[in-house]
Amino acid sequence: MAVKRDYYEVLGVGRQASSEDLKRAFRKIAMDSHPDRNPDDAVAHERFKEASEAYTVLSDPDRRRSYDMFGHSAVGAGGPAVDFSDMPFADIFDTFFGSGFGVRARRERSNRGDDLRYDLTITFEESFTGLEREIEVPRLAACGRCSGSGAEPGTGQETCPGCGGSGQIRRAAQSFFGQVVTTAICPTCGGGGRILKSPCAQCRGQGRVQQSKRLAVKIPAGVDTGSQIRISGEGEAGLRGGPPGDLYVVLRVKPHPQLARHEQDVVFELRVNMVQAALGDRIEIPTLEGPVEIAIPAGTQHGQSFRLQRRGMPDVRGGRRGDQYVVVQIVIPKDLDPEQKALLRRVGGLTGKPEKVSRGFFDKLRDAISLD
Repeated sequence: MAVKRDYYEVLGVGRQASSEDLKRAFRKIAMDSHPDRNPDDAVAHERFKEASEAYTVLSDPDRRRSYDMFGHSAVGAGGPAVDFSDMPFADIFDTFFGSGFGVRARRERSNRGDDLRYDLTITFEESFTGLEREIEVPRLAACGRCSGSGAEPGTGQETCPGCGGSGQIRRAAQSFFGQVVTTAICPTCGGGGRILKSPCAQCRGQGRVQQSKRLAVKIPAGVDTGSQIRISGEGEAGLRGGPPGDLYVVLRVKPHPQLARHEQDVVFELRVNMVQAALGDRIEIPTLEGPVEIAIPAGTQHGQSFRLQRRGMPDVRGGRRGDQYVVVQIVIPKDLDPEQKALLRRVGGLTGKPEKVSRGFFDKLRDAISLD
């Protein structure tokens, strides 16, 4: 069984620490180790649990006195220590430190406009060059009549009678480890502290109306399917003057009819016949910058690849370009006429054994092709 550490050691304070010293110490550990901030860190979770237990004991004068005299064995007398790991991070500060941190954070989140998503399809070539595209986004925008305040022009707002303008309701409850004060957003004003004297006739007090807006979106070279472009503040307007959300443009790139993309590289499958592979040839192939001619050397094998350096996609962050790979696919004819079959038999090779490719084979093939 693990031995519990000294509570003062857990919080990093001395035995003469004041209540304010304890509060500051616990606050620092809560900031660093709360599970909300470290969702996958078991060590941080245990450290916070240990600290919350130490703080609930030492912050209670009677239990602290018992602990100082008899140690851990006396803690149970005043009720068990509590693990606050399931309490939201922001609420820790409202409950123990009276900072209003959690209420302000929740108020801002509740008034903030929603983020929006816009799906945009572009061509393979446009993803290579980059472009600027104009889009039209339907959304909730700030009401023009009340300028987003939600109040009928000339009326304004008044102090909320439910919370007295603080935007929060404080409730005290007695529990087995002492009095706990919780803070919640005022249901009357939604945390704003003020209510409308007369709601705007156009937006009915919401401060926003449905509108569409045309936006120019700059798409950098090198984007791929699934790439996102964030446009700050172009989401929906916030409630009654709250901050707007963001717009996320999510891209889909149409496939190229001949080129395939693999991260920053592109691949082209070059189909050649047996003669081209055996004797070599110069063949025009597509690239992102137009057709180019490449040399296929004699004796090229099926699946062999050739690299064209810096012919691939540019890095979206401005780095080096990828390469283009040309992968050879040798096409074997299925329907040969008698003359073609006779020509291949003249070359030889029907031995019933695996073929050992040699220069002699190419010589015989060239001679056979030259026959009338």
